[in-house]
Amino acid sequence: QVQLVESGGGLVQPGGSLRLSCVASGTFFSTSTMGWYRQAPGKQRELVASITADEITKYGDSVKGRCTISRDNAEKTVWLQMTGLKPEDTAAYYCNVYEYSSLRNYDVWGQGTQVTVSS
Repeated sequence: QVQLVESGGGLVQPGGSLRLSCVASGTFFSTSTMGWYRQAPGKQRELVASITADEITKYGDSVKGRCTISRDNAEKTVWLQMTGLKPEDTAAYYCNVYEYSSLRNYDVWGQGTQVTVSS
């Protein structure tokens, strides 16, 4: 069983930067897809960025050009570097790891880390 712990959230001024980290523990497979999602109050959870085992990345339209996702399988970690933050980026950010294959199926979420963008 994989467990995920996020860190790096906080209060930042508009235009600022943050780097979120998510560390996996337990049985982690490098074949998984790792990603970041966010959910603001009253809104649906949305994709921020994801990265496959082959390091193919995908970004949500609202963050394209402002975020970079990366991973290190040896460290069981995925990062989300965010720049040019806007008040509308304020949300709880959740780490996700999943795999659906002939070998294994799992879909795990972290507890979330809050990002608040405000002056």
